[in-house]
Amino acid sequence: MNLKRVLYGAAGLVLASAVAFAGQADQAKLQKLRNPAALTEKAPATYKAKFDTSKGPFVITVHRDWAPNGADRLYNLVKAGFYDDVRFFRVIPNFMAQFGIHGNPSVMAAWRPAPIKDDPVKQSNLRGYVTFATAGPNTRTTQLFINFKDNTGLDKQGFAPVGEVTSGMDVVDKIYDGYGEGAPRGKGPEQGRIQNEGNAYLTKDFPKLDYIKTATIVP
Repeated sequence: MNLKRVLYGAAGLVLASAVAFAGQADQAKLQKLRNPAALTEKAPATYKAKFDTSKGPFVITVHRDWAPNGADRLYNLVKAGFYDDVRFFRVIPNFMAQFGIHGNPSVMAAWRPAPIKDDPVKQSNLRGYVTFATAGPNTRTTQLFINFKDNTGLDKQGFAPVGEVTSGMDVVDKIYDGYGEGAPRGKGPEQGRIQNEGNAYLTKDFPKLDYIKTATIVP
């Protein structure tokens, strides 16, 4: 018996099994993310979400009493792994960094018709504060932005912060901003194409975008 061949054969089987398991896990994760109605757990009064990014880690401390609907949505998205491998697609110097369009178009197709109701604005959009993006009344879904400076003018427009960056704001400041505003007003990515084509579009046409490796709820 060729022992080396047996060992290599066994190693190959283990590797194949590991790849198959990883593939099944990815499919299970995607299946979960395609069901917003199942991701409605009530968030703790205060919690922390750690974002490991291509520039380094930062931590957002979320306060449910600031914006209950937004805090619950963010908690469920992070727990489900929604923000893993998600790009900072709209980064405007001296304004804000926006993210939250999933890289898989089928996942985004599930979340577009699943908005949450507005929260009253209880906190101001100060530097480091984190807020859901909105396209009008009761349209918040998955997109967030981090304020680079005090953007108090957003308060009267209904933008309700859900938390603040309490660690790693220096990392947030380094997020790539070279593409600027999105199309058609600027040279950055077009949101409609991100929704429809996902990360394939961003990787090809905007390769310098920074991104979230993983986002997790931490103690």
